[in-house]
Amino acid sequence: MSLAESKSWSNFSYGYRNDVPNGWLLNPERTRIILFELSKRSSASPIKILTHTYYTNSFGEPIKIKSSSQMSLDDAWNKWHDLQLKDWTFEEYELP
Repeated sequence: MSLAESKSWSNFSYGYRNDVPNGWLLNPERTRIILFELSKRSSASPIKILTHTYYTNSFGEPIKIKSSSQMSLDDAWNKWHDLQLKDWTFEEYELP
């Protein structure tokens, strides 16, 4: 890879190419789930990521919001990867 190509390199998350961490991560106990999403108020630079932590029902589905926060893209990637290393799993849900 040339130096010019490395400037456009994006983070990878366990085999998926993503420009930003996006989606749901469920904790191993299935009691909390975190949604990562791009902030709609974020301009092109610096990119901000919103995280929303929810309590879950017995099926691991979000039922009640616990907290929300906003972080930089690098901090969001670090949190995304750290949670997956702690056995949090990627889930596919859509909020109504």
